[in-house]
This record gives sequence, structure tokens and C-alpha cells, in this order.
Amino acid sequence: MYYYDPDNKSPRRWAMIATAVYGVLLAGSFALVSFDFSPVTDKPGDTILGLASSGPHSNGFSLIRKVVEVAGADWNMPFDGATLADRAMEPTRIYVKQVLEVMKSVKIKGMAHITGGGLVENVPRVLPEGVQAVIDGKSWTRPAIFDWLQEKGNIDSHEMHRVFNNGIGLVVIVSAEDAEKARGAFEAQGEKVFTIGTVAKLPEGEAPCVVR
Repeated sequence: MYYYDPDNKSPRRWAMIATAVYGVLLAGSFALVSFDFSPVTDKPGDTILGLASSGPHSNGFSLIRKVVEVAGADWNMPFDGATLADRAMEPTRIYVKQVLEVMKSVKIKGMAHITGGGLVENVPRVLPEGVQAVIDGKSWTRPAIFDWLQEKGNIDSHEMHRVFNNGIGLVVIVSAEDAEKARGAFEAQGEKVFTIGTVAKLPEGEAPCVVR
């Protein structure tokens, strides 16, 4: 799910703030949630938080299979306290309930689920024109499966961030003054949260999301 600008042109996106329009199937019952379509704009100085993923989250498996093949690895070999297959196919983390709870006390300005395309392709979808997400690639600890894939596949860092989530399953953008409150609120919901970057003015000729 993304906060989005319906025509993909306006510097303002219409934020989908969860409160009561669609049903979420949770534990065998429906929780009624809706959206208040109110304009929210990310701006330079906003803080980018990253919620930890459990692993690849079902993305990038064409490349994962190729790396395993080239490395001559066995899916059943011991790896990081389990097997390689276990770590590669850890169930995808779902963040819906945690986000809805945090939204009760913190204004979330932007949000992107990091799926295929990684950080560099998913984060720009929530940004208005003229700004850039500047992400510090060393600001979080990624699951060991990503280190193994990069080493065994000889994959450069940009490609890793284009294909995989690299340990960040959900990106949340908040104002700088709300960053600690948001981080604490997500941690209270059991999430591992990292402050991974900031929103800045987009330099001419640069991509809307950079990982450094």
C-alpha cells in the first residue's frame, strides 16, 4: 500500500489515512477500516523510518535461485540457525495492525511497502515532486540471508537495493519532531525500527531515492 497522488503529477499526494472503508481479514474476522482522503506532503527535513523485514518477503526469487545454483549451495544446508531454505522463505511480515495503532497517535506522512523494486523503486512512489529520499544503507542490520546472497552472487549494492528489501519491509515517513514518538509507538507494537534517512530537496539530475 502507498500514500499516493491520484494523477501522479501534483506535488501533493492524497494520503490514505486508515479509519473505515475496507475490510481486513484478521484472525478469521473482519476489522472495518476506512480512509480519510486528506492532503499530506512530504517535505525536506522529514524523517524516514524503516521497519525490519523477516527476509526477502517473497521477492527476488529468480535471482535467489540463480545465486543458489551458481554457488552450488544446498537449500537444506545449515544457515543462520536454520536452513538456507528456511531463511530465504521466512513468512512475509504484515504491518497492518501495527500501522493502524500508531496512526492513532502519530501523523504518518508517507508509507511504502518494500516489495519487488526494493527501496530505490518503491520509496519514490510516495514522494511529491522536487524531493529526494536520502537513505543511509548502514543504518540498519540486515538479515544474514542478504549478506550471503550479495557475496555468493557477486551482486553490487545498487542491484541489491533494486531487487531486495535488504531488511526493510516497510518505510514510514514522519515529520522530524514526530520521529521519536513514531519509533517508540512502533516498538511498543513489537516492531524493530530503524531511523534510516531523511527527505531532502532533490538535486538536479539525481534519482528521487538514493541509498548511500
